[in-house]
Amino acid sequence: MSKVALCLAGALVVFLQGVAFADANSKWLGPDKQALLDTPERLPFFPHRANTSDNAVLSSGMFDDAEVCGTCHQEIYAQWRTSAMARSWDDPIYRALLKKASEATDGAVDNFCTGCHTPVGLTTGKITSAVNRASVEETAESHPMPGVDCEACHNINARTGIDNGAYVLAPRSRGGRPTKYGPRSDAESPYHETVYSELHTRSDFCGTCHNVTHPFNGVAIERTYDEWLESEYAVKGIDCQSCHMAGFKGKAAIMGPERDDVASHWFAGANATLLSHFGDDEAAQMGSRMLQSAAQIEIVEQPQSLAPGELANFTVEVHNTGAGHKLPTGFPEGREVWIDFEVSDATGKSVYRLGQVRNGRTEPGTRNFRVHLGDKDGNEVEYAVWDVTHIISDNRILPNGKASAVFAFIVPEGAVGPLKAKATLRYWPFPQGLVDELVGEGKVDVKITDMTRTQVTVPMAVERTADRVDASGAPQAASHVGKVCNAEGICS
Repeated sequence: MSKVALCLAGALVVFLQGVAFADANSKWLGPDKQALLDTPERLPFFPHRANTSDNAVLSSGMFDDAEVCGTCHQEIYAQWRTSAMARSWDDPIYRALLKKASEATDGAVDNFCTGCHTPVGLTTGKITSAVNRASVEETAESHPMPGVDCEACHNINARTGIDNGAYVLAPRSRGGRPTKYGPRSDAESPYHETVYSELHTRSDFCGTCHNVTHPFNGVAIERTYDEWLESEYAVKGIDCQSCHMAGFKGKAAIMGPERDDVASHWFAGANATLLSHFGDDEAAQMGSRMLQSAAQIEIVEQPQSLAPGELANFTVEVHNTGAGHKLPTGFPEGREVWIDFEVSDATGKSVYRLGQVRNGRTEPGTRNFRVHLGDKDGNEVEYAVWDVTHIISDNRILPNGKASAVFAFIVPEGAVGPLKAKATLRYWPFPQGLVDELVGEGKVDVKITDMTRTQVTVPMAVERTADRVDASGAPQAASHVGKVCNAEGICS
């Protein structure tokens, strides 16, 4: 074969691989998007994209309670029971938002806002405006539904694309017997059929719910999956499951074989507030530890010395070193990472601080990392995602990326050296003020996680810095004309 032919053949292989990769991560797989939209019966839970094998509403009898699964899968069940997945339908903040969304849209988003919080509830036809507007306590009593449980994930046998719950639920698809899809080709059960599913080993399984697009105007609301897909993590084959379902040594079922890599079902993530609210402290601590492994912070520029009355400038860099998506990711109106920067003098007195929480929100001017969404009138949307028409800004930190922030202030008179500058990177899933507005003051205590911190010390000069000008009269960088003293008062 000639060199030209070899080159063409190689190019064709690369092209076909690229096509296959693009298809595997397409927002819409077959059937055609327009064909679905033109035939509403093929989207039985519109505007949510969930589907079933024959486009029909399922019966509740097709699904088992998670407790049934826990009979054999004891350790996995115990982990899942204290996870955010188990709490997804009973989450009080979500339910408060769901009520507002249902009322504001006259029920237009009822299906859309529930299919990834209670897949079984949606696909068995239990979702109504009345249910969505009821309290957690009311639905637990009269319309109990699971969150994202064993049946929700292990009855998925396909997807029709990425985002808005584009999964296909197929319970009892093998001769009427319970059927479970999972990542093991050698799994066996005396109770249910087991089917190997490559989909369950890949991140696009997670992407069906962890990408969210406004169902009526196409605005990208959440893009956790895309953030991962466009990162170095995807290139290296580090999937969502690698971090959020990290393997452990043990048995997936009590009668099963000992394995080195049983997928954990803690689903550790950033929402420690939700888990703490339900008393799941161990799971909440795992979430906090994951946050604390996600980033690094450093003060990269600082004055050599300072004096009272002088302008101080510090530059802080934040590195996303451990998250395979943006920092932060998820629900855009709540998730916030910010720098709490404080400078104190040798007596412990604070001489400057920016990044405090005031009245339940980060104070104005805080150097934070988050998404800002807007409505048709150009106003920023705080939580009403149904009104969103565009993204105003997004300064969240990319995977393996970094961002910097500058802090500047005048050193006050009377400050005693040396000065200590401390930068703390903090996170919360929702501002406390917003949560109080949604569910009532004192109902849910928002947990702030200190992700990482750093500090530096800057000596103080005895005399104030003199301003200088060059030959043309333009100001030059200031220089100290006095001595510099350390904490013991020894000057040089």
